[in-house]
Amino acid sequence: MMRVVIVAHHGRSDAWSLAGTTARWLRERGHEPWVPRADAVAFGLEDLAGDEPAAHADLVLSLGGDGTMLRAVSLLDGAAVPLLGVNLGRLGYLTEIEVDHITDALERVESGSVRGQWELDERMMLDVAVMAADGSTGTTWRALNEAVVEKRESGHTVDLLVRIDGDPFTSYAADGLIVSTPTGSTAYSFSARGPIMSPKHRALLITPVAPHTLFDRSLVLDPSETIEIEVLGDRDAAVAVDGRTVCNLAAGAVVRCVPSAATARFVRFGGHRYHQVLKAKFGLIDR
Repeated sequence: MMRVVIVAHHGRSDAWSLAGTTARWLRERGHEPWVPRADAVAFGLEDLAGDEPAAHADLVLSLGGDGTMLRAVSLLDGAAVPLLGVNLGRLGYLTEIEVDHITDALERVESGSVRGQWELDERMMLDVAVMAADGSTGTTWRALNEAVVEKRESGHTVDLLVRIDGDPFTSYAADGLIVSTPTGSTAYSFSARGPIMSPKHRALLITPVAPHTLFDRSLVLDPSETIEIEVLGDRDAAVAVDGRTVCNLAAGAVVRCVPSAATARFVRFGGHRYHQVLKAKFGLIDR
């Protein structure tokens, strides 16, 4: 028996419908599916509502796109539970299968990885901690794509000092700074002209957003290095983790980013086609 938590896109009725039909299919085969209670109530799937954390599941099934995958990773909070992504939107980087293949994929997961039916694609994540000016540490978050320290006021920049392993590197007057994983190199960092890195790498990537400086290049750092970003001056900043604003920062606050001990684990069938997905996403052609 598999215990399967289903995470569906909030804004798509087809995702809600698919969650219901897939849960019924799983129950008929003797498995135990559930939908997080808040989602179940919103989707009209109260009979599937569950209060157990996603970390107690044997599999997380994500129905949507990359944003839904990020939400599923957040719900796991670092637990080593495999995650299978079903693409319901545009071509995604993180999802693995299309809707038409969902039952076949679940049957293969039933068979077990030891029989060669599937494999795990492990992705590096970031631990993101915020320290107030007095040195006290607040909440820590975990990111699959990136942490962003960014301005709060439109039309203004924010002054940010970067330290690497405790040593000052340089300060930026910019809209923000992105610290991303290799997985996140195709997300916000890419839109800020950062490089694309293979997700097989373990590395830290710092990319400035609209910097008012001649030095506007990204930095690729070893994962053993610690990145700290301090808010300078009198303009407040904010921290966003995987696209969600999690807290505001006053002058003197520091954001520390280090590789997490936890990884995200994606179910893949026959090897992940990352380069093929990248090629299709950007309309590249053979020459």
